[in-house]
Amino acid sequence: MTVVVGIDVGGTKTNATVLSDAGTFLIDRMVEVPSRVTDGPAAAIEAIAAVFSAVLHEASAVGRTVLAVGLDTPGPATAGGVISRRGSTNFAQEEWWGFDVRAAVEAALGLPVIYNNDGNAAALYAHQRHYGALSAHRSSVSAIVGTGLGGGVVEMGAVVRGASGMAGELGHVHIPMYGLLVEDQPLPHCNCGFDGDLESVASLSGIQNNLLPFWLSQYPSHPLASHPIAAAAKEVRSYAQRGDEMSLKIFEQQAMAIGRMFTIAANFTDPDGYFVGGGVVEAEPHFRDWFLDAVKQHTALRVEQRDVAEFLVVSDLDMAGARGSAMAALNAIRP
Repeated sequence: MTVVVGIDVGGTKTNATVLSDAGTFLIDRMVEVPSRVTDGPAAAIEAIAAVFSAVLHEASAVGRTVLAVGLDTPGPATAGGVISRRGSTNFAQEEWWGFDVRAAVEAALGLPVIYNNDGNAAALYAHQRHYGALSAHRSSVSAIVGTGLGGGVVEMGAVVRGASGMAGELGHVHIPMYGLLVEDQPLPHCNCGFDGDLESVASLSGIQNNLLPFWLSQYPSHPLASHPIAAAAKEVRSYAQRGDEMSLKIFEQQAMAIGRMFTIAANFTDPDGYFVGGGVVEAEPHFRDWFLDAVKQHTALRVEQRDVAEFLVVSDLDMAGARGSAMAALNAIRP
C-alpha cells in the first residue's frame, strides 16, 4: 500500500495525517508538535520533518511508500506556497515575507509537496466529507474562525485558487460595517493592514485587538477587565456559553460579520453550502446552534437561494486542515 501524508501548519501546532492511495485515513487522532513558526522558517521546517516522521510511526506506515505530501499553512500565500510579501497573521516576522515554504519542505523531505493555504484545505475536507460522491456536482464556501479567519471556495468539487493562489482569502474581504458596529465603536483594524475586513471582527485576533477592548469600556466591572487582554480574549467564549451579556454581544457581531461575507459570496458563487468552522462551532451544542443560526439570519439570500442552501458545521476541525491537504495531494497524483 502506498500513502500520502497531509501536514497542517498552524500558529502554535503542526499536525499531520496519513491517507492511503485507496482514500482511507490510517489514523483517526491528532498527531501534532509545536509549530515553532515564531522561531522562524528553519525551526518551523524542523517541526514539519518531526511530525512527518511521527505520523508515519503512529499510523504504522513507516515501511510504506509515500507518494507525496500535502501541505497547508495560514495564508495569504501564492498557489506555489510562497508566503505573502506582506506577511500574514501567523507569519508576522519579516523573515517569513516572501518565503517559499513549499520548496523548503520539499527539499527537507525529498518528496513532491502539494500546497494549499489552511482555509482551502479545511474547506476541501468539509466539502468532500459532507457531499461525498456528489462532491464534483456541488459548490461551497467556508469560513474557519481561529487566530485569524481562514476561508475557502470549492466549485464543483475543486478548490478555487485564483491567478496568484490567493482566492478564497475571505478573512480579508471588506464587509459593510454600518449596523454591525454600535455607536462610538472604532473601525476594527486587521493584522494584515486592512481596516474593516472580516478577520478584524470574526477571529481571536479580532476579539483581542478590537472587540474586547471596546466592550470592556462599556462593561468596566466585567470580570475579564482584570485579566491581561490576550488571556481575556481566550476566555470570552466560555463566558458566552454561560450566557454572559457582554460576551454574547461580541459573538453576535462575529456572526453578523460572517453573515455579511456569506451574503457577498452568495452573489458571486451562489453555493450549495455555507460552512462555518472553528472554536465557535466546536463549543457546547446550545452555543454552536445559536451561533450558526445567527450567521444564517444575517446572511441575506434570495428566496430561491434560501430554498436550496445549507448552513453547515466543519466537522473534525482540528484534523480538517491536515486531512484536506492529504486529499489535495492524492487528487493531484491520481491519474
